[in-house]
Amino acid sequence: MYISTYEELESFCSRAASYQAVAIDTEFLREKTFHPKLCLVQVATPDECVAIDPIVLDDLAPLADLMANTAVLKVFHACSQDMEVIYHALGALPAPIFDTQVAAAFLGERMQISYNGLVHAFCGVTLPKSESLTDWSRRPLTDKQIEYALDDVRYLIDAYGHIKARLEELGRMRWVVDEMRPLADRAHYVVEPRQAYKRVKRINSCTRRQLAIARELAAWRERRAERQDIPRKWVMSDETLVALVKRAPRDVGDFRRVRGTDQLSERDVEAALIAIGNGTRCPVDNLPSAGHARHAPTPETDSVCDLMYALLRLVSERSGVATSIIASRDDLCGYIEHPERSPLREGWRFELVGSLLDDLLSGNMGLTVKDGRVETL
Repeated sequence: MYISTYEELESFCSRAASYQAVAIDTEFLREKTFHPKLCLVQVATPDECVAIDPIVLDDLAPLADLMANTAVLKVFHACSQDMEVIYHALGALPAPIFDTQVAAAFLGERMQISYNGLVHAFCGVTLPKSESLTDWSRRPLTDKQIEYALDDVRYLIDAYGHIKARLEELGRMRWVVDEMRPLADRAHYVVEPRQAYKRVKRINSCTRRQLAIARELAAWRERRAERQDIPRKWVMSDETLVALVKRAPRDVGDFRRVRGTDQLSERDVEAALIAIGNGTRCPVDNLPSAGHARHAPTPETDSVCDLMYALLRLVSERSGVATSIIASRDDLCGYIEHPERSPLREGWRFELVGSLLDDLLSGNMGLTVKDGRVETL
């Protein structure tokens, strides 16, 4: 069903609100705008699938109400981008949510399993890929495009049912709910301009003074890009921003010597120089924290991390929980230096592997090889 009128939308959302769970997916474009442009919303209940056209519809209030209805679970696959685009387009953050990609990682599937892989694994269905490069902003949509889009939710409710049953059988639903909690936080999808510097690539190489400059310059870039509704990189790339932060130019000539500033107008350069100056003059008490510095690993630390990772792989193999969702090698190295700050000391991760790592590091457990496989001693 293709929904292009308010009456159709209102009627469907009223029906959908009577179910315990609905499946959600979106089609969007983000190459030329600051926020992604919502082009299509697919919603499935156990009884019907619809494609809602936000380009044709002027009023999406019934859909926003459905997204905010806490009595209806919203099932996504790899939800972050869908949640972001829905929030900025509708002003409503879907809640509560269930992400099948995250959940599948607790059932022996790889952490980044695709939707096609999920549907094949849990529903035994192989989906076509013929419309994967569609420009979803162009109208009219063909019947083939709509059917392709609906496939992205058509089997999701069924997959959710299988996944939920297995998680409950294994007693892991609580683990999955804990892991999804940050994904339901509005702060995950809204960047306050003065916090934007934390997402700049290679920003960790900066001193605290340079971070103060980065905070001001990235905030200027954020506001400039949002005002013009263009991607941040169209204003200034991360590489150029970091180069300016480290050079800290004081005049236009010095500023223009940094590669990647040619596209900026004189007015932009003046505004960016003001931001750089504000960061340069930032009082010491207000300098951003450099975060927790991590020492370069010694050969001994590397060897201990190797042993910890072997234990992690063993736990993953036995439990069926994907290694990458439990911890990365960097997480293990951080655990050696500052165990009190590690997520491995909390929640389901400690329950699954944290106590074993403590035993390993304290010498109360060892690893050996038996019949070509790693085993605990």
